[in-house]
This record gives sequence, structure tokens and C-alpha cells, in this order.
Amino acid sequence: MELACLDLEGVLIPEIWIKFAEKTGIDALRLTTRDEPNYDKLMQMRLRILREHALGLPQIQEVIATLDPLPGAAEFVNWLRQHFQLVILSDTYYEFAMPLMRKLGNPTLFCHRLETDEHGTVTNYVLRQSDPKRNAVKAFHGLNYRVIAAGDSYNDISMLSEADAGILFHAPDKVSADYPQFPSVHTYEELREEFCKASRFKIA
Repeated sequence: MELACLDLEGVLIPEIWIKFAEKTGIDALRLTTRDEPNYDKLMQMRLRILREHALGLPQIQEVIATLDPLPGAAEFVNWLRQHFQLVILSDTYYEFAMPLMRKLGNPTLFCHRLETDEHGTVTNYVLRQSDPKRNAVKAFHGLNYRVIAAGDSYNDISMLSEADAGILFHAPDKVSADYPQFPSVHTYEELREEFCKASRFKIA
């Protein structure tokens, strides 16, 4: 049995922090895991900036409400679900992702949670577990699933390495250059082709 594991932001939906940075004009919030491999360092910086500018979850959710999945993403998700079991493995938060997941047909999502106070101030973030994407793939292997995974950032590399086949999608040139062992593609048609190549089954 085969299972498809996808990253979310940059693969199926826009990068939420970048969209929020565009709305607020705070350029430092444009940094993502494509730029900073250390996730805790990145999140601590984000939380500090939110505190400094008195911004909280309600303001971020207002921006999220204006977003849609990337063009072609919903169709790609529908195609994947016809041929694989699908799980989204993301370092986003349920408080961010759920409106966009509904627009993708509510595929299964494993991600993290935010802690907020009564005013909506983000006080902390709670990881599901350490190295969650790699550990999820390890768990799926323990259930006798063969895993094909796709992502775009440094925080996806452990997932791609643990999977039976890994694919970079929409990855920056630096990420692709640093990890040439993974095929790197930029359109959903190319990504479909890579999933077909990696599958042990004949897929139309």
C-alpha cells in the first residue's frame, strides 16, 4: 500500500507568513523555512515581532480568510486521493490552516497548535512532536505503508529522506542545489509525473 505525504505551505497553499508580512509591511515576517532551517529560531523571531507590533491570531486569521489554495492545488489533491492515501504533514498550525483545508476538500492534516491568551495574543507554539514529518513517515512505515513525499523547504528534507521516494516541489534554487538527490519540479503536472514514476503501481 502506498501513501502520499505532502507539505502544505508553498506546495498547496500560499506561505501564510509571507502574506501576513505583505499585509502588515513587516519584512522580517517574510522569512520562512526556505530561509531559516532552525524552526525554533524562526518561530521565536515571529513571536517576538508579533509582540512588538501588538499583533495576534485574529489579525493573522483575517489575512488567511482572504487566501485560496494555489492554482491547480485542489485538482492535484483530488488526483492524488484517487491513487493514494493522502496525509498533509506541515509545520503550520491548525488555527491557521483549517479554512484553507476546507477549500482543499479536508484532507488529513498533521501539524501543530498555537497557544493564545484571552486577547488573541500568541503566547507560544506547541509542536506535535520533535522532527514531526520524519517521525510521521517512520510511523507509516511501521504500518507497512510505502511513502512518497513532496515538499519545498529545508524542514521537509528529513521527511523526503525518510520516505521511499522524495520530491522537491516549488523549491528555491538553493534547496534544490543543496539536495540534488531529490528530483525538483515546479508544476503540478510534473509533480504528478514524479508520483507516477515513484509508484510501484501503474497509474493512469
